[in-house]
Amino acid sequence: MDALSALLEGPRASGAFLLRIVMEPPWSIRVQDRSPLCLAVMLSGEACIEPDHGELVRLRPGDVAIVRGPDPYVMCDDPALEPQVIVHPGQQCVTPDGVELRERMSLGVRTWGSNPDGPVQILLGVYEEVGAVGQRLLDVLPPLLVVSDDTWDSTLVPVLAREATKQGPAQGVVLDRLLDLLLISVLRVWFDRPETEAPAWYRAHTHPVAGEALRLFHEDPAHHWTLDGVAAEIGVSRATLAECFRNAVGTPPMTYLTEWRLALAADLLRQSDSTLNAVARQVGYGSGFALSSAFKRVYGISPQEHRTAALAQ
Repeated sequence: MDALSALLEGPRASGAFLLRIVMEPPWSIRVQDRSPLCLAVMLSGEACIEPDHGELVRLRPGDVAIVRGPDPYVMCDDPALEPQVIVHPGQQCVTPDGVELRERMSLGVRTWGSNPDGPVQILLGVYEEVGAVGQRLLDVLPPLLVVSDDTWDSTLVPVLAREATKQGPAQGVVLDRLLDLLLISVLRVWFDRPETEAPAWYRAHTHPVAGEALRLFHEDPAHHWTLDGVAAEIGVSRATLAECFRNAVGTPPMTYLTEWRLALAADLLRQSDSTLNAVARQVGYGSGFALSSAFKRVYGISPQEHRTAALAQ
């Protein structure tokens, strides 16, 4: 497993919010739902996306935008137009005066907008939670990135668009997995662009030494890895491993492994009721006490406090 594959396990969709938006100009929607990640696929017509702290980008048919939350952004056909709809957490849609619009503008199965025959169609996929592992991915993304239709060729978009308005057994699971595939495809295209400053861990996956060490860490974080053990597994000296990894990834190999293990532990604590000792064994710590000490040193709170805060959300 390479670093991108491992990190993308973090923001896997689970009951993600998916909606086909159909609008008749003029229109403007302000999104302030605090979601960590959103994909917007332009199916027809044109639209603008403008983050509160970023530059306006115009989308054309086939373009895909990824908006990194939780900061607000505006989607519209004319940036000079004041928002007519405000989207709050929980996908609550209201007018600027607070009038509820979610039901009023419903146009059928996962379809919403001002006119069922409107020329503007946008497929919106919202990840409402990504966890600690996913956050490591989000931290390297800009507030807004766009992959234009002329720079990639994905058959996923029409499939997702068709499935979005269907009802059927396990339809939610189908949509979640299609949304995940679309996210992975878009990020791969974006990271591989020459003008993109891809993160070091992504560039390092092709390095013969650092990339192999990353694969070992991500495939088996519970293994009792040492610098000597990793070097022997790869077939290089300890000094070569340390130098190559630091140069390629930006941190020493064992520091990276510690950060990765603790991110995994943070998500396991949120997503399961496993004991602290069980979580510790899953991520490579000998005991719950050892994990607790490392966790508190990095996150500033105990694993139990982290779990309690997650349950309270």
